[in-house]
Amino acid sequence: MTDRPTDHPTDRHLLIALELDGDGAHPAAWRHSGRHPAEALSAAGLRRAVADAEAAGFALATFADGPLPPSRATDAAGRLEAGVRAAFAATLTDRIGLAPTLHTTTTEPFHLATQLASLDHASRGRAAWVVGAAGGADDLATIGAQPPAPEAARREAADVVEAARLLWDSWQDDAVIRDVATGRYLDSGRVHHVGYTGASFTVSGPLITPRPPQGQVVVLAPADLEIDALADVVLVNELDPEAIARRAERARGAGAPLAFAEIEVVLDAADPGERRLAALDAATAWPGSRRPRYVGPPGGLVALLRSLAPAVDGVRLHPAVLTADLPVLIAEVLPALAAEGLHATPEPGATLRTTLGLPRPESRFAVAASTTA
Repeated sequence: MTDRPTDHPTDRHLLIALELDGDGAHPAAWRHSGRHPAEALSAAGLRRAVADAEAAGFALATFADGPLPPSRATDAAGRLEAGVRAAFAATLTDRIGLAPTLHTTTTEPFHLATQLASLDHASRGRAAWVVGAAGGADDLATIGAQPPAPEAARREAADVVEAARLLWDSWQDDAVIRDVATGRYLDSGRVHHVGYTGASFTVSGPLITPRPPQGQVVVLAPADLEIDALADVVLVNELDPEAIARRAERARGAGAPLAFAEIEVVLDAADPGERRLAALDAATAWPGSRRPRYVGPPGGLVALLRSLAPAVDGVRLHPAVLTADLPVLIAEVLPALAAEGLHATPEPGATLRTTLGLPRPESRFAVAASTTA
């Protein structure tokens, strides 16, 4: 957990994140994207999407993932592993945050923490993590395990986040000394074993990479996981604006610095949003979710975001079809928010923590050493 603001400002700009998985959030997006299904899986397609999002001023790009590839039942075209996509985007960008979804139920905690620390180094301090906890029988079969009970899955998620945070702290910031005279690369006294014991695993540590540039990679946790105290950002899934406000306030009360609302969008583009959604659903129905789904003109989305600004710190937008909805977001929604003082573009070279207004925490091992010295 990081320090959080003492109160929630109502006059600051909204932080806007964008989900960039595949061709869009709708399961039939690839049928209406206007491009070959394989293009969403290509380096060129990812490069264009991330470049457009960064140029528009989104604070953060997220990449959905799962233990299994999308199935034919969902009509999806497939995906590449989220951590790989984020790592590829790291070298192409200089200010947008990059957040892959990595699942606590199917990924070794040590490997997960190492992958995210490496992403933070590659992006020069712009890495984040959307905490996933896939719990289906087929998901867990990929590692030869049985589905956990809901409470056990939540405990597993909390344990993995706690272990990752300890591992990111296991190297103090000044552990790498590069002392040519003595031939020492690091000071072993500033690299620490963590000795963490969770409900289903233990981690000794230390990490095999130096401390991330941000100190701690930014952690985004879905509200359903109920691990608010361990998160930097809680992702709120509630349909009603009042419920969004209540859940966001509860997250902050538990210790989360920031709360983002999750919103699906189908905007008026070449065709009205309602007509576009009907055509998409005619191919494959979009399952209902607890996310609010905005369908209509961009001005209405601007009004919705304006109404949410006093209650949340940001939003994560899930465009139904990226090639249709993202250009409207870029051309009309973000400029309108900027004109009202509700949106600001991240500074080039800024860390994600700087963009989000989060402090850079000191290693707990360094703090302990200073208090006992």
